[in-house]
Amino acid sequence: MAYSESTVVIGGLAHIPIVIGVFWLVQQNILNRQGKTTSSFTANTNSTSSIPTQKSAPKTTTTSKPSHQNVPVNTYKPKDPFIGKVTENYSLLKEGAIGRVNHITFDLSSGNPLLQYVEGQSIGIIPAGEDAKGKPHKIRLYSIASTRHGDNYKGKTVSLCVRQLQYEKDGQTIDGVCSTYLCNISPGEKVKITGPVGKEMLLPDDEDSNVIMLATGTGIAPMRAYLRRMFDQKERQKNGWEFKGKAWLFMGAPKTANLLYDEDFEAYKKQYPDNFRYTKAISREQNNSKGGRMYIQDRVLEHSDELFELIENPKTHIYLCGLKGMEPGIDEAMTAAAQAKGLNWSELRPQLKKAGRWHVETY
Repeated sequence: MAYSESTVVIGGLAHIPIVIGVFWLVQQNILNRQGKTTSSFTANTNSTSSIPTQKSAPKTTTTSKPSHQNVPVNTYKPKDPFIGKVTENYSLLKEGAIGRVNHITFDLSSGNPLLQYVEGQSIGIIPAGEDAKGKPHKIRLYSIASTRHGDNYKGKTVSLCVRQLQYEKDGQTIDGVCSTYLCNISPGEKVKITGPVGKEMLLPDDEDSNVIMLATGTGIAPMRAYLRRMFDQKERQKNGWEFKGKAWLFMGAPKTANLLYDEDFEAYKKQYPDNFRYTKAISREQNNSKGGRMYIQDRVLEHSDELFELIENPKTHIYLCGLKGMEPGIDEAMTAAAQAKGLNWSELRPQLKKAGRWHVETY
């Protein structure tokens, strides 16, 4: 997922504020649901919940917050980027899909030092060429879509999931500078890479943590890395970390042809039915209970009972991404929902954030 040109709403991310509002309501509903079990998939709820249960939010209990130890940051900076080589660039979309989304992999083996990263981090790309003023193009950040071992499991590649940005301005179609550059790049070409950066979206260290993921479009990039680390057979053989918890992906797309990495996720679901659930919302092909388009917030509501139990467990983490421009809408939705319950969102939000269970990356 790209972190640039943030005034444009890409691939349906605009509905994520509603999802976050739904999760706030889920958390508040827990106040009246302590101890009830609804599904064999649901996490064990015998442990004490870290969700505040009073109008004046108390301190939260200890959770499986990522330790952030030994996480590489800024190995390569914009003034002295690493020059990586493209090894592959292919479309992730099926016939009939909307837009253009590519999976792009870069060779890191010539780095000295080697550009290493962990799941949930991002790298920067500096597009070739100059802008209209004759200056080098500005850096764009993209969420990494591969595990630390890379798609080939050798630890010397990094992959991105890139949607070509296009928008209308003064009657003309404008192509995003970096996204178009990346989607058009050919194997063998060299690219300026910086990073890695970011610690907000790292996975918890505990092997029995629970992970709820919400993604639309290329927001799936970090989730793809998480799921490969958890369930890919070769990846599990290389890890000194074996996921034993519950993972639940809510994936939104306009059409089935726009589902990214769908075959991989279906394979994980089949192989690990007790550990992984995969719930899709196809907005232009499915209807919600009211007859409108199906979005991931509708799926969350459908499965709210089971989600209550998962969120009640202090080892459950929620991961979602979105545009920075949606933050005011989030606060407005949260404030209204909290007032309806006699609670203060401005107190609850920092409590949940401090507990290390609420992972949001806006750009």
